[in-house]
Amino acid sequence: MPPTRLLTALALICLPLAAAAETGPLRVELNKTEEIEGGGCRAFFLFRNQTGKSFEGFEMSLAILDGQGVIDRLLSIDAAPLPVQRTTLKLFEIPEIACGNISEILLHDITSCQPQNEAQMDCFAILDLGSRAAAPLVK
Repeated sequence: MPPTRLLTALALICLPLAAAAETGPLRVELNKTEEIEGGGCRAFFLFRNQTGKSFEGFEMSLAILDGQGVIDRLLSIDAAPLPVQRTTLKLFEIPEIACGNISEILLHDITSCQPQNEAQMDCFAILDLGSRAAAPLVK
C-alpha cells in the first residue's frame, strides 16, 4: 500500500476514536448549601461539561423534598450557558425552607437541553449527578 493511502486509512480509523475521546458526561454536582439570612437555602451547583458540546439552553425542574421526604415544591433553574470542557458555578436560592430541612433534591425534568447550533436533545442519558451537600441530588 502506498504511504499516502496508509496514512489516509490510519486517519479514518483514528478519527472516530478521537471524537469519542472528546465526549463524556455532563456532571451536575450539588456542591454545598448555606442558610440565607431571613430564611431559605442557597444551593451551589457545579456543572462540569465534558460532552464535547456547548449548551446555549439548559433548564432543570427540581423537586425539593422536606425532612419527612415529602415534596415541598418544584423549582425551575436555568443553568445556561454551559461552555464545552468547562466547569461552571451556578447559585440558586430555595426560599422558605432551611437547608437542614431538605432531605433530597430530585431531578424531576429537563425542560431545555439545547446544544449550540443544534436541535433540542434528551440530556438524561448524558447526565451524571452527585452531591457533596447533606442532601443527595438524584434522578
